[in-house]
Amino acid sequence: MKTLIHRLAIATALLAAVTPCALAGGESTSPSVDEKKLAADMHTQIAANSKEKSEADMKEYKTTIPGTSISFEMAPIKGGEFTMGSPDSEKGRKKDEGPQHKVAVSPFWMGKCEVTWNEFELWMFTEEKKETGPKSAADKLVDAVSRPSKPYVDMTFGMGHDGYPAISMTQHAANKYCQWLSARTGQFYRLPTEAEWEYACRAGTTTDYSFGNDVSKAGDFAWFDKNSNNASQKVGQKKPNPWGLLDMHGNVWEWTLDQLTTDFYGKSPAKDPWAQSAKPYPQAIRGGAWNDDPVSLRSAARRGSTIEWKAQDPQLPKSIWYHTDALFVGFRVVRPLTVPSAEEMFKYWNNGVEKD
Repeated sequence: MKTLIHRLAIATALLAAVTPCALAGGESTSPSVDEKKLAADMHTQIAANSKEKSEADMKEYKTTIPGTSISFEMAPIKGGEFTMGSPDSEKGRKKDEGPQHKVAVSPFWMGKCEVTWNEFELWMFTEEKKETGPKSAADKLVDAVSRPSKPYVDMTFGMGHDGYPAISMTQHAANKYCQWLSARTGQFYRLPTEAEWEYACRAGTTTDYSFGNDVSKAGDFAWFDKNSNNASQKVGQKKPNPWGLLDMHGNVWEWTLDQLTTDFYGKSPAKDPWAQSAKPYPQAIRGGAWNDDPVSLRSAARRGSTIEWKAQDPQLPKSIWYHTDALFVGFRVVRPLTVPSAEEMFKYWNNGVEKD
């Protein structure tokens, strides 16, 4: 019933807001910029700010986003090797979860929780600053990052704001938030690859879930169809996985950098694999959500985005920023120990296939 109410709310809001920029389709409040030059300028700043040089330097940390009172926490994930995918015997397994293969992952930090509306809206609703003096180099970088115009629809769809996971954004929007966060903090942030996500979710385990195979324990670690009251919940309320990450199972599906394909596992590189996007759909999401049964919450479970997630968007062309029908999708950020090159940063933040 509540899902039907959500859909009715979407339809009603959109019908009341059919304007050329009702959902900030292709519009951005940032001027046209040279994205490769911007990535190069940001690389200079980030390289100078990154002090950690080895895994021994990696500690859990909490960062307050400059100019705000909003903070987020990052957990260190040491590098290592794991078996990615699920065995044929795993209950609920889908064909695209195999073949299982060994993958080595380089060290990184990962957000302990999913990105909340409190964080995400700092990028969405950034106020244009009045010129009161010369801007710093960091301010200029922040201002140059693309962001959407203010949506005319409440993107929480009544499911909660403060402390709740941001939802319904496209992979492109999540990428641009990561770029904005990097410019604002002076550290490099991006979405995780599928391999990084599963490695962090498993946290050294080889079972169906990071808490074992006993699905009766799911309620201790996850929000899903049986306990969520048919809506997303505030982040960080359930037990963490063995590496201190919260809500890796359930609450909202989480964006990764990868294109979801059925053959990539069979030809995956042995170290730090990434299936880079070649088309708009499907992009890979992980973790399951508030409206899923426990099978979809498994560590190896995968799902791909679809154009149907924009079915109720009245615009032509469709929004590059929002999925009007994906109230179950959010994301979390990672920060690799090794700062990538400017060229790599550009590729992480710009998939090039954001237009349907």
